[in-house]
Amino acid sequence: MPEPFRGFPLGLLHFFEELSTHNNKPWFDANKARYETEVREPALAFIAAMEKPLRKVSPHFVAAPKKVGGSLMRIHRDVRFGHDKTPYKTNVGIQFRHEVGKDVHAPGFYVHIAPDECFLGAGVWRPDAPSLAAIRERIVEEPAKWKRVRDNKRFSEAWDPAGESLKRPPRGYDANHPLIEDLKRKDHIAGAPLEHDELFTPDLVDRVADAFRRSKGYVDFLCGALRLPF
Repeated sequence: MPEPFRGFPLGLLHFFEELSTHNNKPWFDANKARYETEVREPALAFIAAMEKPLRKVSPHFVAAPKKVGGSLMRIHRDVRFGHDKTPYKTNVGIQFRHEVGKDVHAPGFYVHIAPDECFLGAGVWRPDAPSLAAIRERIVEEPAKWKRVRDNKRFSEAWDPAGESLKRPPRGYDANHPLIEDLKRKDHIAGAPLEHDELFTPDLVDRVADAFRRSKGYVDFLCGALRLPF
């Protein structure tokens, strides 16, 4: 079992600052012990500490404090298709995915920690075509409910729309539709800023849990469009 979460160590940021300069296997192998103690172990402790608070947000999202195959995203990059061939990510990525989700495109909550920026995410990133179509259909069928969710004060005070949108209206939708900007979105995610100073205290768990609670209506709406329980 992971150790109790006491906050992330400052060494986590130093590790990733150095990794960004020495992003190669020899350096990483020589600093593997630092990765374990300053990155992976505290990240697993944070995930474990989030299990109970996350269940109160929704019992259908999973906090799995496992080294492989859990909520902590792997540090190794997939270099097969991109131009950037550096082998390691220079951030911590934690996804609390819906229980039926198989990959990062499932509905979920996200925590991103890097030397240059930290933030939280909620929603569905790059849904496949049928899922995106289902979300658009529900927005059109239930516009009043969508606007209540989108404009809810507790949600909008903490979260901002994020992700990419189409330049043109999606096929089959009128450019003059009153919700066309929402219908043009390719990602249905929201982002919330996280200050670096917040990382170094156990209170981070309460801070993240409160933000996730504020996004409940938004994520619930998206899950409903995909016929998933919330």
